[in-house]
Amino acid sequence: MDALDVGCAHLEVMILEEVPLMAVIRIRGRVDIKPDIRYTLDMLHIKRKFWATIVPLTPSYRGMLYKVKDYTTYGEIDRETLENLLRNRAELSKGGKLSDEWLKDNTEFSSINELANAIISGKENLHKLEWIKPYFRLTPPKGGFKKSTKRSWNDGGELGYRGTEINRLLRRMI
Repeated sequence: MDALDVGCAHLEVMILEEVPLMAVIRIRGRVDIKPDIRYTLDMLHIKRKFWATIVPLTPSYRGMLYKVKDYTTYGEIDRETLENLLRNRAELSKGGKLSDEWLKDNTEFSSINELANAIISGKENLHKLEWIKPYFRLTPPKGGFKKSTKRSWNDGGELGYRGTEINRLLRRMI
C-alpha cells in the first residue's frame, strides 16, 4: 500500500462521516479590515454586517472560520432554525422570496422543509444551489447583543465559536 492509497482511504472515511453544518454571522463592519481577512469574508459570501451563511465544517472551511473569528460568530445550526431561516430570509437569485410554491414549480424539492432536510443531511450545499443567494440578510438581534462585540465568546463577548447557542442568536435576528 503506497501513500496514495492511504490518502484515498482517509478521504473515503471523511466523506462517510457526518460533517456538521455551521451558521456563520458577520458581527463587525467593513472598515479597517486587513485585505486577506476581507477576501476570506468575501469567499464566505458575508460581505456586510449582519449577513449570514451556512457552510459545512470541512478542513478548508475550518481554516476560513479560524481566520475570520474576530469578525464573525459561528456554531452548529439545527434543522428547525435552518428551516425558519430559509422560510423568512432566503432570497432567489433572480429576485423575490423563497416559497413552497416556487420550490414545487421550479425544483425537485416540494417544500422548504424538504430543502432544509437536504441541506442538513449534506445532500445539497447552499453555495452550490444557483437559484438561491448564498447568504441571508438578517436584522440586528432583538434586545441587542448581551455582551461586547469586540471580545470572543469564551472571554465574555459575542465573537468566535459559540456552539449551538448560535440558534438562539439566529432566532433573535430573523
